[in-house]
Amino acid sequence: MLGNFSYSNPTKLYFGENALDFLDSELPKYGKKILLTYGGGSIKKNGIYDAVVAALKKNGKEIVELCGVMPNPTSEKLIEGCKLARAENVDFILAVGGGSTIDYAKGVAVGAWYEGDPWEKFYLKMENPENKILPLGAVLTMVGTGSEMNGGSVITNHAQKLKIGHVFGEEVFPKFAVLNPRFTFSVPKRQMVAGIYDIFNHICEQYFSGSDDSASDYLAEGLMRSVIHASRIAVKNPEDYEARSNLMWDATWALNTLIGKGKSEDWMVHMIGQAVGAYTDATHGMTLSAVSLAYYKTQMEAGLAKFVRFAKNVWDVRAEGKSDKAVAEEGLNAMKAWMQEIGVSLSLKELGVTPDMFEGIASATFILNGGYKVLTKDEVIQVLKESL
Repeated sequence: MLGNFSYSNPTKLYFGENALDFLDSELPKYGKKILLTYGGGSIKKNGIYDAVVAALKKNGKEIVELCGVMPNPTSEKLIEGCKLARAENVDFILAVGGGSTIDYAKGVAVGAWYEGDPWEKFYLKMENPENKILPLGAVLTMVGTGSEMNGGSVITNHAQKLKIGHVFGEEVFPKFAVLNPRFTFSVPKRQMVAGIYDIFNHICEQYFSGSDDSASDYLAEGLMRSVIHASRIAVKNPEDYEARSNLMWDATWALNTLIGKGKSEDWMVHMIGQAVGAYTDATHGMTLSAVSLAYYKTQMEAGLAKFVRFAKNVWDVRAEGKSDKAVAEEGLNAMKAWMQEIGVSLSLKELGVTPDMFEGIASATFILNGGYKVLTKDEVIQVLKESL
């Protein structure tokens, strides 16, 4: 492994069918007034809301509710939440939901006690908070983002057609996260498979970079194999506990910063996908799946050795008698076949993208330099064309 790094992750995880019971251990550590934030109300139908509220009341907490967090949280919703948290002088935020809800809670945590516009400071300018930050915890109901054990927060501004992620420091990581795989069973199948691809691509973004022998890449390959195996079971039987529990654990370790240590990282699929999401409001995982194959074709020649390794170690491609390019292509073809098998989007057209959007999407795409080949704006447009 190359480079120097430090590693620390302050989030405490509670995993399993009885994980929610540990709220009794965590809640007494924080103040009396809790901002309970969640999405469209599905947690009220499946019983999770009642269980969480019961735990809060048992521990003597006063509840301030902030519901209606959308799948791609908006800057307007962020400002609403910051104003409410400050007006109510809450002590702690408890996010109950998937990655969007947890991302949103982080935005509120850093923005509640900031005097100005949190979108402009923390997302447009990418500045870090100097003000008071509210502590937060999470009860996870959908897997994919890994937001339960990292500092990432993605917010969308529809007026500016921008979707921006800010990775905050350890002070914004959830203090704890409750992971009960059964809480994910009621997620619609399309959302489940979108989350599965989000997990997989998080690993790819960290894997497809660097040329040294890195322990992080071996960990990444194991996680990818686990996602592939568990996804095939979960798609056939969404209530297979073992498969769903493995996917939940894979998602957390895919983006809790561990497998990126000692490496450069790419993240261009996310940059393009997020720009697509800003224009279409499409499901995040599907924006990633739609552009991935075209993007990785732009990277294959420059990173050929890693793509050969990917084919052999993740997809069991036999290399005997084949050129490196043929092996690498077979690996990407195997990936495409798996994506088709689980049912993710392979076309931007399905997500509402039209050719007249290409210029705007490319302009909204942040160009990063961690991958094997840095794209130009014109090459981003070409990726979009090939993904249509």
